[in-house]
Amino acid sequence: MTTMHAARGEFSHLDAEAAELGVPLQRAERVSLALDDARTLSALRFGDEAPRVVFAHGAGLNAHTWDRTVLALGLPALALDLPGHGDSSWRDDADYDPARLAPDVARAIESWAAEPVALVGHSLGGLTALHVAASRPDLVARIVLVDILPGAGADGSAQLARFYERLDFDSIDDVLDHAGAFGLGGAREKARRSVELNTRTRPDGRVEWKHHMARIMSPLAPDARTAAPDADAARRALEAAAAPIDLVAAEHGFLSRADVDAFRAARPGDAVHPVASSHNVQETAYLELAGLIRPAVPRT
Repeated sequence: MTTMHAARGEFSHLDAEAAELGVPLQRAERVSLALDDARTLSALRFGDEAPRVVFAHGAGLNAHTWDRTVLALGLPALALDLPGHGDSSWRDDADYDPARLAPDVARAIESWAAEPVALVGHSLGGLTALHVAASRPDLVARIVLVDILPGAGADGSAQLARFYERLDFDSIDDVLDHAGAFGLGGAREKARRSVELNTRTRPDGRVEWKHHMARIMSPLAPDARTAAPDADAARRALEAAAAPIDLVAAEHGFLSRADVDAFRAARPGDAVHPVASSHNVQETAYLELAGLIRPAVPRT
């Protein structure tokens, strides 16, 4: 049995972050949804009303990556732990292709939202959002893609494979040292909370990642390897999505100029928003991101 090692509650940091942002503290709770195959999908629900915006994170992250963005936005929201991440069940087949994840996200919107939502997706979550919008247009009013497009991010995936050559650690500080050596995580004390929420302590005292992607990407683990996301299927979903799309393009992220030009050609009526940020825009430019998301959220 493995356990969360952070003694503090998972929402105990929100009051300080809300005060730092100068915004009211929203009520937050963890919710879960039983899926048909005995898996569980977990999420964070913010506010007292049905969510108007739903967030899907990138590979190796979890719902808490959106905390500051959600607080800055100040609207009823749902942040998902994608399958294989956070408190959601791992898939036995280790298949985390965006098309495979989309039905679970659609089920979550059906279960927790009252109206079509703004669906915000970062990286893996963004590709998943495209498949949700293409297959279930009744659930999605608008899409916000955060630094991802079909076929982009191969260099980032290669870096993650090197990062996950280590799968367990002596302590949280050991994890932080490892992340810092790869230029990940940002300011150490802010990164500490993210690491605490994305790792757990094994019975032998070693610290390991909570998400399945670490074992899939690592050359040291025996878990079945999955193929790279089907870029052609994602491109078809991009073209098929009826909802308007806002593309948030990080200046130091995954997208090349050619990627952005291809998006403009495929979706000439949709908007591109350059942001001076690294790939994890929600952690490094959350105020600007919240400002870009707000106009995309349907009004009640």
